[in-house]
Amino acid sequence: MTQQGVRWTADQVLALAPDAASRKAGSKLGAAGPWSEAGSSDEGAVWGLCKGSGSKPYQTVVDIADAAGPAYKCSCPSRKFPCKHALGLLLLWAGGDAAVPPGQAPEWAGQWMAGRRRRAEEKKAQGGSGAPSGSADPEAARRRAERRAERVTAGAVELEQRLTDLLRGGLATADQAGYGLWEETAARMVDAQAQGLAGRVRELGAIPSTGPGWPVRLLEECALLHLLGQGWLRRERLPDGLAATVRSRIGLPASADGPPLRDRWLVLAQYDTTDARLTTRRIWLHGADSHRTVLLLSYGAAGRAPEPAMPVGLALEAEVSAYPGAAQLRVALGEQFAPPAPTAIRPPGMTTSRAAARYGDALREDPWLESVPVTLDRVVPTPDGDSWQLADADEDAALPLTPAARSRPGLWRLVALSGGAPVRVFGECGHQGFTPLTAWPEGPGEAVALC
Repeated sequence: MTQQGVRWTADQVLALAPDAASRKAGSKLGAAGPWSEAGSSDEGAVWGLCKGSGSKPYQTVVDIADAAGPAYKCSCPSRKFPCKHALGLLLLWAGGDAAVPPGQAPEWAGQWMAGRRRRAEEKKAQGGSGAPSGSADPEAARRRAERRAERVTAGAVELEQRLTDLLRGGLATADQAGYGLWEETAARMVDAQAQGLAGRVRELGAIPSTGPGWPVRLLEECALLHLLGQGWLRRERLPDGLAATVRSRIGLPASADGPPLRDRWLVLAQYDTTDARLTTRRIWLHGADSHRTVLLLSYGAAGRAPEPAMPVGLALEAEVSAYPGAAQLRVALGEQFAPPAPTAIRPPGMTTSRAAARYGDALREDPWLESVPVTLDRVVPTPDGDSWQLADADEDAALPLTPAARSRPGLWRLVALSGGAPVRVFGECGHQGFTPLTAWPEGPGEAVALC
């Protein structure tokens, strides 16, 4: 299938932006004014020259035929991927052939595309060569795993003592001690190679003095942290699925070992979260035939967008393999048989009460679960005092929006899409409420990204 007739929407293009600033800057470059010699090919290349502040225009080319999502090359100095020029070029291409006509790629764009195709073929050939994977010395790998388990156990024991001291002295001491004590404890968990424990300790340390009710929230998080530590110390007594979940929550590495599942995967949502160390990308997929909702996780150094990037509302035919763990939704992306393309697929929806029940069911398998992915059918965004909720159009029930969702511009896009009428909304449902990520109107219409 050629790429010439496959046009994305502006929303699908802007969903690729690494941040709000790039989205705004790319939108300004989505007109023909600054562009020259723009074109596209059946092989999936889109190229153009964009006038900048210097004497030479920026050479920008995008490979939209890559099955893992678009790839970008631009001669500008930006370290963002995609940069504003790539976003502007894709917006121009999404407008039709008038601004980006079919043609033969110039040499600079053709060389880059040829190099990508060659490397993809080499990688595919290496993958099918039958070369052994994993450690060349299983015994050495086993000893390393044992040493790490011993360090994690020592860290879990130390953390249990810290929690005991906190509860013995009273929760008020957490506010008096300040964040430094918790950062020191988190650093000790990093030394113990228990990154999952370290992350939860940092979150716990940020709770004191965050507003009314913080002692209750602190006690809840202490209880979950204690449960995780005890789960590790008693992991030999746990069912296999729950033991795998504990290892994952602790932060031990694992490989996707589930059987490959081939399907047409609808891209439900994509969003990034960033801290001082890392950018994490979450991509939710829904299988048209398997009816499974799965999660792709990828990571990049702070300030750099991870890969892959998949525009919301497109679908790709590919295989995925699940990671171990009870009720584990994370998968690894395997062989891809076609690049993402527009689709009429929509995920089936459910009521708000059923969504809350689904989260409760999932907690039995994973007590540390923050939220579950659900699609709500026929809900209306409605003000609720100083907050907002998604009210079920067919029953007397509603889900409150999370504090994070209420502060995002996506809330107003959702309100505008609804206009007081029911809509279908995909998002994450958890103990803090519902975070909408993508929405569809009741009738025909494209997916609208809300994150």
